[in-house]
Amino acid sequence: MSDTPPAPPAAPPRRTVLLGALASVAVPQAAAALAGIDAAPVLAPDAALTRIAFGSCADQKRPQPIWDAVLAARPELFLFAGDNVYGDSESPDLAELRTAYAQAMTIDGYRTLRRTVPVMAVWDDHDMGRNDGGASYPLRRESQRLFAEFWELPPEDPRWNREGVHTARVIGPPGRRVQVIMLDTRSFRSPLLKTDQRGAPGRERYLPDPDPAKTMLGPDQWAWLEERLREPAEVRLLVSSIQVLAEGHGWERWGNLPQERDRLYDLIGRSGAEGVILLSGDRHVGALYREAAGLPYPLTEITSSGLNQVAPANSRESGPNRLGDRFIAANFGRIDLDWEAGTVALALVDAAGTEQRTTTLRLSDLRRS
Repeated sequence: MSDTPPAPPAAPPRRTVLLGALASVAVPQAAAALAGIDAAPVLAPDAALTRIAFGSCADQKRPQPIWDAVLAARPELFLFAGDNVYGDSESPDLAELRTAYAQAMTIDGYRTLRRTVPVMAVWDDHDMGRNDGGASYPLRRESQRLFAEFWELPPEDPRWNREGVHTARVIGPPGRRVQVIMLDTRSFRSPLLKTDQRGAPGRERYLPDPDPAKTMLGPDQWAWLEERLREPAEVRLLVSSIQVLAEGHGWERWGNLPQERDRLYDLIGRSGAEGVILLSGDRHVGALYREAAGLPYPLTEITSSGLNQVAPANSRESGPNRLGDRFIAANFGRIDLDWEAGTVALALVDAAGTEQRTTTLRLSDLRRS
Protein backbone atom coordinates (compact mmCIF):
# COMPACT_ATOMS: atom_id res chain seq x y z
CA MET A 1 0.00 0.00 0.00
CA SER A 2 1.12 3.54 -0.71
CA ASP A 3 1.76 6.15 1.92
CA THR A 4 -0.37 9.28 2.11
CA PRO A 5 0.69 11.62 -0.72
CA PRO A 6 1.24 15.32 -0.30
CA ALA A 7 -1.42 17.37 -2.03
CA PRO A 8 -0.14 18.65 -5.38
CA PRO A 9 -0.36 22.36 -6.17
CA ALA A 10 -3.68 23.76 -7.29
CA ALA A 11 -4.35 23.37 -10.99
CA PRO A 12 -3.01 26.26 -13.07
CA PRO A 13 -4.86 27.43 -16.22
CA ARG A 14 -5.03 24.38 -18.44
CA ARG A 15 -3.55 25.68 -21.69
CA THR A 16 -0.62 27.30 -19.90
CA VAL A 17 0.09 24.09 -18.03
CA LEU A 18 -0.08 21.83 -21.06
CA LEU A 19 2.08 24.06 -23.22
CA GLY A 20 4.52 24.32 -20.35
CA ALA A 21 4.66 20.56 -19.96
CA LEU A 22 5.41 20.12 -23.66
CA ALA A 23 7.73 23.07 -24.10
CA SER A 24 10.68 21.10 -22.71
CA VAL A 25 10.16 18.31 -25.23
CA ALA A 26 12.11 18.26 -28.45
CA VAL A 27 9.11 17.83 -30.74
CA PRO A 28 8.89 20.80 -33.12
CA GLN A 29 5.14 20.58 -33.71
CA ALA A 30 4.19 20.24 -30.05
CA ALA A 31 2.82 23.75 -29.53
CA ALA A 32 1.17 23.95 -32.93
CA ALA A 33 -0.42 20.55 -32.42
CA LEU A 34 -2.42 21.91 -29.51
CA ALA A 35 -4.20 24.54 -31.58
CA GLY A 36 -7.94 24.26 -31.13
CA ILE A 37 -7.84 21.71 -28.32
CA ASP A 38 -9.14 24.26 -25.80
CA ALA A 39 -12.34 24.37 -27.83
CA ALA A 40 -12.99 20.64 -27.39
CA PRO A 41 -16.71 20.01 -26.98
CA VAL A 42 -18.27 19.43 -23.58
CA LEU A 43 -20.98 16.81 -23.29
CA ALA A 44 -24.23 18.12 -21.81
CA PRO A 45 -25.16 16.23 -18.63
CA ASP A 46 -28.72 15.66 -19.86
CA ALA A 47 -27.70 14.30 -23.29
CA ALA A 48 -29.32 10.96 -24.06
CA LEU A 49 -26.35 9.02 -25.42
CA THR A 50 -26.87 6.60 -28.30
CA ARG A 51 -23.28 5.85 -29.39
CA ILE A 52 -20.08 5.64 -27.36
CA ALA A 53 -16.70 4.49 -28.62
CA PHE A 54 -13.63 3.45 -26.70
CA GLY A 55 -10.15 2.12 -27.21
CA SER A 56 -6.74 1.52 -25.69
CA CYS A 57 -3.12 0.90 -26.58
CA ALA A 58 -2.09 3.68 -28.96
CA ASP A 59 1.67 3.82 -29.51
CA GLN A 60 2.51 7.38 -30.53
CA LYS A 61 5.61 6.21 -32.39
CA ARG A 62 3.57 4.20 -34.90
CA PRO A 63 0.93 5.22 -37.48
CA GLN A 64 -2.65 5.38 -36.18
CA PRO A 65 -4.93 5.15 -39.23
CA ILE A 66 -7.79 3.77 -37.13
CA TRP A 67 -8.88 7.28 -36.11
CA ASP A 68 -10.54 7.68 -39.52
CA ALA A 69 -12.90 4.81 -38.69
CA VAL A 70 -13.49 6.10 -35.15
CA LEU A 71 -14.41 9.57 -36.42
CA ALA A 72 -16.58 8.12 -39.19
CA ALA A 73 -18.59 6.26 -36.54
CA ARG A 74 -19.57 9.66 -35.04
CA PRO A 75 -19.46 8.71 -31.35
CA GLU A 76 -21.02 11.15 -28.91
CA LEU A 77 -18.38 10.24 -26.33
CA PHE A 78 -14.98 8.53 -26.57
CA LEU A 79 -13.41 6.68 -23.64
CA PHE A 80 -9.62 6.34 -23.53
CA ALA A 81 -9.21 3.12 -21.54
CA GLY A 82 -5.46 3.21 -20.93
CA ASP A 83 -2.08 2.96 -22.65
CA ASN A 84 -3.24 6.10 -24.40
CA VAL A 85 0.44 6.74 -25.03
CA TYR A 86 3.53 4.62 -24.42
CA GLY A 87 5.79 6.63 -22.14
CA ASP A 88 7.57 4.16 -19.85
CA SER A 89 9.90 6.35 -17.80
CA GLU A 90 12.70 5.94 -15.32
CA SER A 91 13.98 9.51 -15.69
CA PRO A 92 13.11 11.59 -12.60
CA ASP A 93 11.65 14.30 -14.85
CA LEU A 94 9.54 11.74 -16.79
CA ALA A 95 11.15 12.91 -20.01
CA GLU A 96 9.98 9.80 -21.89
CA LEU A 97 6.36 10.31 -20.87
CA ARG A 98 6.49 14.02 -21.70
CA THR A 99 7.83 13.17 -25.15
CA ALA A 100 5.12 10.55 -25.66
CA TYR A 101 2.35 13.04 -24.88
CA ALA A 102 3.88 15.61 -27.20
CA GLN A 103 4.15 13.10 -30.03
CA ALA A 104 0.56 11.98 -29.58
CA MET A 105 -0.67 15.50 -30.17
CA THR A 106 1.09 15.62 -33.55
CA ILE A 107 -1.06 12.71 -34.86
CA ASP A 108 -3.88 14.15 -36.96
CA GLY A 109 -6.59 11.66 -36.01
CA TYR A 110 -5.74 11.84 -32.30
CA ARG A 111 -5.87 15.63 -32.39
CA THR A 112 -9.09 15.71 -34.42
CA LEU A 113 -10.82 13.42 -31.96
CA ARG A 114 -9.72 15.58 -29.03
CA ARG A 115 -11.00 18.66 -30.84
CA THR A 116 -14.37 17.31 -31.98
CA VAL A 117 -15.55 14.58 -29.58
CA PRO A 118 -16.01 14.76 -25.79
CA VAL A 119 -13.59 12.38 -24.10
CA MET A 120 -13.02 10.73 -20.73
CA ALA A 121 -9.74 9.01 -19.89
CA VAL A 122 -8.04 6.71 -17.42
CA TRP A 123 -4.52 5.30 -17.57
CA ASP A 124 -2.91 1.87 -17.72
CA ASP A 125 0.72 0.93 -17.13
CA HIS A 126 2.45 2.53 -20.12
CA ASP A 127 0.90 5.95 -19.59
CA MET A 128 1.45 5.74 -15.85
CA GLY A 129 5.09 5.16 -16.68
CA ARG A 130 6.14 1.53 -16.08
CA ASN A 131 5.26 -1.73 -17.81
CA ASP A 132 2.98 -3.78 -15.52
CA GLY A 133 3.46 -1.06 -12.89
CA GLY A 134 1.45 -0.66 -9.72
CA ALA A 135 1.59 1.21 -6.42
CA SER A 136 5.34 0.68 -6.13
CA TYR A 137 6.14 2.87 -9.15
CA PRO A 138 7.95 5.81 -7.50
CA LEU A 139 7.06 8.45 -10.10
CA ARG A 140 3.33 7.89 -10.29
CA ARG A 141 2.38 11.12 -8.49
CA GLU A 142 4.42 13.17 -10.94
CA SER A 143 2.92 11.08 -13.74
CA GLN A 144 -0.57 11.84 -12.48
CA ARG A 145 0.22 15.53 -12.73
CA LEU A 146 1.18 15.10 -16.40
CA PHE A 147 -2.00 13.06 -16.95
CA ALA A 148 -4.12 15.90 -15.58
CA GLU A 149 -2.30 18.42 -17.76
CA PHE A 150 -2.48 16.36 -20.95
CA TRP A 151 -6.19 15.65 -20.59
CA GLU A 152 -6.78 19.29 -19.64
CA LEU A 153 -8.81 18.44 -16.58
CA PRO A 154 -10.80 21.40 -15.24
CA PRO A 155 -9.40 23.03 -12.09
CA GLU A 156 -12.18 21.61 -9.93
CA ASP A 157 -11.48 18.00 -10.98
CA PRO A 158 -10.44 16.02 -7.86
CA ARG A 159 -7.67 14.26 -9.81
CA TRP A 160 -5.55 17.37 -9.39
CA ASN A 161 -5.54 16.99 -5.62
CA ARG A 162 -6.06 13.35 -4.70
CA GLU A 163 -4.21 10.17 -5.49
CA GLY A 164 -5.55 8.10 -8.38
CA VAL A 165 -7.01 8.92 -11.80
CA HIS A 166 -10.34 7.10 -11.30
CA THR A 167 -13.36 9.12 -12.33
CA ALA A 168 -17.09 8.72 -12.95
CA ARG A 169 -19.98 10.58 -14.50
CA VAL A 170 -23.72 10.07 -15.07
CA ILE A 171 -24.99 11.37 -18.39
CA GLY A 172 -28.59 11.57 -19.59
CA PRO A 173 -32.12 12.15 -18.31
CA PRO A 174 -33.95 9.73 -15.98
CA GLY A 175 -34.79 6.56 -17.85
CA ARG A 176 -31.84 7.04 -20.22
CA ARG A 177 -28.95 7.57 -17.84
CA VAL A 178 -25.53 6.19 -18.72
CA GLN A 179 -23.01 6.04 -15.91
CA VAL A 180 -19.35 5.84 -16.92
CA ILE A 181 -17.06 4.59 -14.14
CA MET A 182 -13.35 4.53 -14.99
CA LEU A 183 -11.24 2.58 -12.51
CA ASP A 184 -7.59 3.17 -11.69
CA THR A 185 -6.11 -0.35 -11.60
CA ARG A 186 -2.54 0.97 -11.24
CA SER A 187 -2.08 3.58 -8.52
CA PHE A 188 -2.99 1.31 -5.61
CA ARG A 189 -2.42 -2.20 -6.95
CA SER A 190 -0.28 -4.56 -4.92
CA PRO A 191 2.61 -6.53 -6.48
CA LEU A 192 1.53 -9.54 -8.50
CA LEU A 193 2.71 -13.11 -8.00
CA LYS A 194 5.21 -13.92 -10.73
CA THR A 195 4.92 -17.13 -12.66
CA ASP A 196 7.05 -20.20 -12.06
CA GLN A 197 6.93 -21.06 -15.80
CA ARG A 198 7.50 -17.86 -17.74
CA GLY A 199 5.98 -18.07 -21.19
CA ALA A 200 4.05 -21.29 -20.55
CA PRO A 201 0.48 -21.19 -21.90
CA GLY A 202 -1.83 -19.89 -19.19
CA ARG A 203 1.12 -19.00 -16.94
CA GLU A 204 2.90 -16.47 -19.13
CA ARG A 205 3.79 -13.83 -16.52
CA TYR A 206 1.64 -14.10 -13.37
CA LEU A 207 -0.28 -16.59 -11.25
CA PRO A 208 -3.43 -16.10 -9.18
CA ASP A 209 -2.50 -14.89 -5.69
CA PRO A 210 -4.99 -15.61 -2.87
CA ASP A 211 -3.26 -13.27 -0.40
CA PRO A 212 -6.15 -11.35 1.25
CA ALA A 213 -3.85 -8.42 2.08
CA LYS A 214 -3.32 -7.58 -1.58
CA THR A 215 -5.50 -5.05 -3.32
CA MET A 216 -6.42 -3.98 -6.83
CA LEU A 217 -8.05 -0.64 -6.07
CA GLY A 218 -7.02 0.32 -2.54
CA PRO A 219 -9.49 1.09 0.30
CA ASP A 220 -10.34 4.64 -0.73
CA GLN A 221 -11.14 3.70 -4.32
CA TRP A 222 -13.20 0.72 -3.19
CA ALA A 223 -15.29 3.02 -0.99
CA TRP A 224 -15.58 5.50 -3.86
CA LEU A 225 -16.72 2.73 -6.22
CA GLU A 226 -19.44 1.59 -3.85
CA GLU A 227 -20.80 5.13 -3.67
CA ARG A 228 -20.82 5.37 -7.47
CA LEU A 229 -22.58 2.02 -7.92
CA ARG A 230 -25.37 3.16 -5.62
CA GLU A 231 -26.11 6.16 -7.83
CA PRO A 232 -29.16 5.80 -10.12
CA ALA A 233 -28.47 4.83 -13.74
CA GLU A 234 -29.99 2.56 -16.38
CA VAL A 235 -26.67 1.54 -18.02
CA ARG A 236 -23.28 1.47 -16.29
CA LEU A 237 -20.08 1.22 -18.29
CA LEU A 238 -17.46 0.02 -15.82
CA VAL A 239 -14.08 0.66 -17.43
CA SER A 240 -11.09 -1.34 -16.17
CA SER A 241 -7.81 -0.92 -18.02
CA ILE A 242 -7.10 -4.64 -17.47
CA GLN A 243 -9.47 -7.51 -18.15
CA VAL A 244 -11.98 -8.55 -15.51
CA LEU A 245 -13.71 -11.70 -16.73
CA ALA A 246 -11.01 -13.24 -18.90
CA GLU A 247 -9.62 -16.63 -17.90
CA GLY A 248 -7.04 -18.90 -19.47
CA HIS A 249 -4.03 -16.58 -19.65
CA GLY A 250 -1.25 -15.53 -17.30
CA TRP A 251 -0.99 -11.88 -18.30
CA GLU A 252 -2.34 -9.05 -16.18
CA ARG A 253 -6.00 -9.41 -15.24
CA TRP A 254 -8.29 -9.21 -12.22
CA GLY A 255 -7.91 -12.98 -11.88
CA ASN A 256 -4.34 -12.39 -10.66
CA LEU A 257 -5.99 -11.21 -7.41
CA PRO A 258 -9.01 -13.54 -7.25
CA GLN A 259 -10.26 -12.27 -3.89
CA GLU A 260 -10.36 -8.76 -5.30
CA ARG A 261 -12.32 -9.93 -8.32
CA ASP A 262 -14.76 -11.72 -6.03
CA ARG A 263 -15.04 -8.50 -4.06
CA LEU A 264 -16.00 -6.66 -7.25
CA TYR A 265 -18.65 -9.24 -8.09
CA ASP A 266 -19.99 -9.07 -4.55
CA LEU A 267 -20.10 -5.29 -4.62
CA ILE A 268 -22.09 -5.24 -7.85
CA GLY A 269 -24.64 -7.53 -6.22
CA ARG A 270 -24.65 -5.90 -2.78
CA SER A 271 -24.97 -2.36 -4.11
CA GLY A 272 -27.98 -3.27 -6.24
CA ALA A 273 -26.23 -1.86 -9.30
CA GLU A 274 -28.02 -2.89 -12.47
CA GLY A 275 -27.07 -2.38 -16.09
CA VAL A 276 -23.34 -3.08 -15.59
CA ILE A 277 -21.26 -3.71 -18.72
CA LEU A 278 -17.47 -4.13 -18.47
CA LEU A 279 -15.02 -2.38 -20.81
CA SER A 280 -11.30 -3.18 -20.85
CA GLY A 281 -8.12 -2.99 -22.92
CA ASP A 282 -4.41 -3.76 -22.35
CA ARG A 283 -4.14 -7.10 -24.20
CA HIS A 284 -3.49 -6.05 -27.83
CA VAL A 285 -6.44 -8.20 -28.90
CA GLY A 286 -10.18 -7.63 -29.03
CA ALA A 287 -12.67 -10.05 -27.52
CA LEU A 288 -16.05 -10.50 -25.84
CA TYR A 289 -16.61 -12.38 -22.58
CA ARG A 290 -19.53 -13.38 -20.37
CA GLU A 291 -19.76 -14.69 -16.81
CA ALA A 292 -22.84 -15.58 -14.76
CA ALA A 293 -21.57 -17.64 -11.81
CA GLY A 294 -21.87 -15.84 -8.49
CA LEU A 295 -23.44 -12.75 -10.02
CA PRO A 296 -26.92 -11.22 -9.75
CA TYR A 297 -27.16 -11.23 -13.56
CA PRO A 298 -24.72 -12.22 -16.34
CA LEU A 299 -21.86 -9.79 -16.83
CA THR A 300 -20.55 -9.10 -20.33
CA GLU A 301 -17.12 -7.64 -21.04
CA ILE A 302 -15.84 -6.10 -24.25
CA THR A 303 -12.07 -5.84 -24.54
CA SER A 304 -10.83 -3.44 -27.21
CA SER A 305 -7.08 -3.39 -27.79
CA GLY A 306 -5.28 -1.98 -29.48
CA LEU A 307 -5.80 1.12 -31.50
CA ASN A 308 -2.46 0.33 -33.17
CA GLN A 309 -0.81 -2.25 -30.87
CA VAL A 310 -1.57 -5.81 -31.96
CA ALA A 311 -0.53 -9.21 -30.59
CA PRO A 312 1.29 -11.68 -32.86
CA ALA A 313 -1.12 -13.34 -35.26
CA ASN A 314 0.03 -16.80 -34.17
CA SER A 315 -0.60 -16.21 -30.46
CA ARG A 316 -2.86 -18.71 -28.76
CA GLU A 317 -5.07 -18.42 -25.69
CA SER A 318 -7.78 -20.55 -24.17
CA GLY A 319 -11.00 -18.72 -23.43
CA PRO A 320 -13.38 -20.66 -21.23
CA ASN A 321 -15.79 -17.71 -20.92
CA ARG A 322 -15.01 -15.96 -24.18
CA LEU A 323 -17.74 -15.42 -26.76
CA GLY A 324 -16.18 -16.64 -30.00
CA ASP A 325 -12.65 -16.02 -31.18
CA ARG A 326 -10.39 -13.11 -30.39
CA PHE A 327 -9.90 -10.42 -33.01
CA ILE A 328 -6.19 -9.80 -33.62
CA ALA A 329 -5.91 -6.56 -35.57
CA ALA A 330 -6.26 -2.87 -34.81
CA ASN A 331 -9.71 -2.20 -33.39
CA PHE A 332 -11.90 0.07 -31.30
CA GLY A 333 -14.99 -0.70 -29.28
CA ARG A 334 -18.44 0.71 -30.03
CA ILE A 335 -21.49 0.77 -27.75
CA ASP A 336 -24.86 1.53 -29.36
CA LEU A 337 -27.83 2.23 -27.12
CA ASP A 338 -31.35 1.81 -28.50
CA TRP A 339 -33.49 3.22 -25.72
CA GLU A 340 -36.75 2.52 -27.53
CA ALA A 341 -35.91 -1.14 -28.11
CA GLY A 342 -34.24 -1.50 -24.71
CA THR A 343 -30.98 -2.90 -26.11
CA VAL A 344 -27.24 -2.25 -25.97
CA ALA A 345 -25.14 -3.48 -28.91
CA LEU A 346 -21.43 -4.07 -28.37
CA ALA A 347 -19.09 -4.23 -31.35
CA LEU A 348 -15.39 -4.50 -32.08
CA VAL A 349 -14.70 -2.46 -35.21
CA ASP A 350 -11.60 -2.64 -37.40
CA ALA A 351 -9.66 0.14 -39.09
CA ALA A 352 -11.89 -0.09 -42.17
CA GLY A 353 -14.98 0.53 -40.05
CA THR A 354 -16.18 -3.08 -40.31
CA GLU A 355 -17.75 -4.84 -37.33
CA GLN A 356 -15.66 -7.90 -36.46
CA ARG A 357 -17.23 -9.15 -33.21
CA THR A 358 -20.68 -8.25 -31.94
CA THR A 359 -23.20 -9.08 -29.26
CA THR A 360 -26.47 -7.42 -28.29
CA LEU A 361 -27.76 -7.21 -24.72
CA ARG A 362 -31.28 -6.53 -23.54
CA LEU A 363 -31.47 -4.04 -20.71
CA SER A 364 -34.06 -6.29 -19.08
CA ASP A 365 -31.38 -8.99 -18.79
CA LEU A 366 -29.07 -6.62 -16.89
CA ARG A 367 -31.37 -6.56 -13.90
CA ARG A 368 -31.48 -8.57 -10.72
CA SER A 369 -33.76 -11.57 -11.08
